Amino acid sequence: MLEGVRLVDHHCHGVVRGPLDRAAFELLATESDRPAPPGCTTLDSQLGFAIRRWCAPLLGLAPHAPAEDYLARRDQLGPAEVNRRLLGAAGVATFLVDTGFRAGDLLTPAELGAAAGASAAEVVRLEAVAERVAEGGVSADGFAAAYADALATATTDAVAVKSVLAYRHGLDIAPEPPTASQVRTAAGRWLRRAEAALPPGPRDGSPGDGSPGDGSPGARGLRLDDPVLLRHVLWAGVQRGLPVQIHTGFGDPDLDLARADPALLTGFLRAVADRDVAIMLLHCYPFHRQAGYLAQVFPHVYLDVGLALNHVGARAPAVLAESLELAPFHQVLYSSDAFGLPELHLLGAALFREALAEVLDGWVAAGRWSGADARRVADMVGAGNAARVYRLGD
Repeated sequence: MLEGVRLVDHHCHGVVRGPLDRAAFELLATESDRPAPPGCTTLDSQLGFAIRRWCAPLLGLAPHAPAEDYLARRDQLGPAEVNRRLLGAAGVATFLVDTGFRAGDLLTPAELGAAAGASAAEVVRLEAVAERVAEGGVSADGFAAAYADALATATTDAVAVKSVLAYRHGLDIAPEPPTASQVRTAAGRWLRRAEAALPPGPRDGSPGDGSPGDGSPGARGLRLDDPVLLRHVLWAGVQRGLPVQIHTGFGDPDLDLARADPALLTGFLRAVADRDVAIMLLHCYPFHRQAGYLAQVFPHVYLDVGLALNHVGARAPAVLAESLELAPFHQVLYSSDAFGLPELHLLGAALFREALAEVLDGWVAAGRWSGADARRVADMVGAGNAARVYRLGD
């Protein structure tokens, strides 16, 4: 009944341009930053099994083909053809692409959209803009104004901004914006530390180490982790008036999971309730029930379970069903959070569609929902909510 649900992937990243050896592929197929123990593989996981189930047929192999055969076929086809096949098969209408991490290694939003036969738009990472401002040379007194100007320029064509506060400090922050004096003091402290960390090189904003200058945790190693400045750039994002995406829930070992619970943002969510700005809680797992509560009590709060569905694989229907327990359906969205591997874009879409159909069809079969309501909710969650919140039709 729910076949062909249209999708807008409201948060993802690009895919790698070049070939990958097995070690590099496996590291992109896990949230760990370390390889599996000797004699083991990260592909012995729900994600690894899902790749072999859903992606192998698109590369001309049988479902569940052995990992060795899958990786050999991938190498034989080459990255451009693998990207074309998997991205195209995802059937995503629009990708909203976070360009704030390792962008130089990945397809641009336009290139990603072209490979998939879809449209694409940019999501600007707030911390990356601050790191570029620092690399260009700025005083503590001038930081706030320089950041505002840089953010305005960076978001000229963007549809949203994003914060990685959870990685840099944790979501347990003071809810109010810092004062101008606090920002100056914090900027002076951070800029002195940043200056000491920078190698000799140009200070005109161009990277001195051959990196693309994309703001990936400091193009030359800078990292915005001062809690006052993290609050400042978050509120600067609110003031831009675009939807503000905030990473919550699990991710790589750079974050402390206990401090990535979206419930920790309750004070901030109250503080921005009258700002007419949508707050997009990204991914949320294993705190998706807390996120559902926040969405119910705050009409400006939205959520997805994107990152989780790929990693839980066969358990995707259970996680998706839990995300639909409390949250109003007009506040739930689809995302993949795919990074690096086109397999993750394909899996995000395939697992989401399958899980949504299993959950909603089951409720219809049990007489708890009508078929018409199920289809309407599927269309809202798959694409309609994103199109409305990000004004994709404007």
